[in-house]
Amino acid sequence: MVAQLEMGLDTFGDVTTNATGAALSHAQVIRNVIDEAVLADQVGIDFIGLGEHHRGDFAISSPEMVLAGIAGRTQGIRLGSAVTVLSSDDPIRVFQRFSTLNALSNGRAEVILGRGSFTESFPLFGFDLDQYEELFTEKLDLFAALLKQEPVTWTGKRRPPLTAQRVFPLIETGSLTTWIGVGGSQESVVRAARYGMPLMLAIIGGEPMRFVSYIDLYHRALDRLGKPRLPIGVHSPGHIAETDAQAKEELWAPYKAMRDRIGAERGWGPMTRREFDSEIAQGSLYCGSPETVARKIAATAQLLKIDRFDMKYSAGTLSHEILMRSVELYGSTVIPLVREMLA
Repeated sequence: MVAQLEMGLDTFGDVTTNATGAALSHAQVIRNVIDEAVLADQVGIDFIGLGEHHRGDFAISSPEMVLAGIAGRTQGIRLGSAVTVLSSDDPIRVFQRFSTLNALSNGRAEVILGRGSFTESFPLFGFDLDQYEELFTEKLDLFAALLKQEPVTWTGKRRPPLTAQRVFPLIETGSLTTWIGVGGSQESVVRAARYGMPLMLAIIGGEPMRFVSYIDLYHRALDRLGKPRLPIGVHSPGHIAETDAQAKEELWAPYKAMRDRIGAERGWGPMTRREFDSEIAQGSLYCGSPETVARKIAATAQLLKIDRFDMKYSAGTLSHEILMRSVELYGSTVIPLVREMLA
């Protein structure tokens, strides 16, 4: 783990509601996300990650566009995706969008590449789900070649070959920080090591201890390949309020509605309050007062020896005003407490 744990926030641009309970427009949600990121910058948060989705309950389908808006209103916070669904995109266009974002933000851009936990982008962009693994493997190989910023000669099955092709704009800072997002695939862990890319673990349920084996595998793979140790991050959901009781009360109904909606698509049963409370007590839901959340993040950081922790601070219809307070508490109170605990 690095000397000082980096701490970020993630959001998918969950569609929220107004005071009367009516859903906000996607456009308003996007504007609110930009305001949340501006506040995150002001309170000293290290990173903001925006997820890519192509469904009605999330407003962000083009993270780079929203991040560009954020770049113009912030100074220090790093800007990235959470994640970019590379399987259903073109690696050259992804590289160009993030190299452009890097220029706009004076070197603050990052990208987290993944296969995504939803599949709507595949039929939307004309890709076959039966090629889920093959698409990601091939496109990641091309993206890794682009990161070298040299003329690219490359051949694959899913797109025309390239012969000594230059891709612009170049990365002014020399490199683009590129993570591999992993939800639970050992093959993806080894792949990240093979390409020499940092590992971002999506731990969205259950005890963090379950992922110790993935971290051990990553380290072994790096050692076997003769590569140096690389950063490891964790992405998990959470919510912060002034007290534990308030945080739970604010989060419970929106979190359950979101979890049950997605769960119904995947064959899960409805979430009970007992399961919710258990995830907070022993699992990977970081919900409570600043002191409670800080203790839990510090414990995870020590257990997994990670370099960065990103909390997904949005959850279903949890309102913009409540999210803003959670962001403020995360930056002003949680981060200093975590770093004090880990010092």
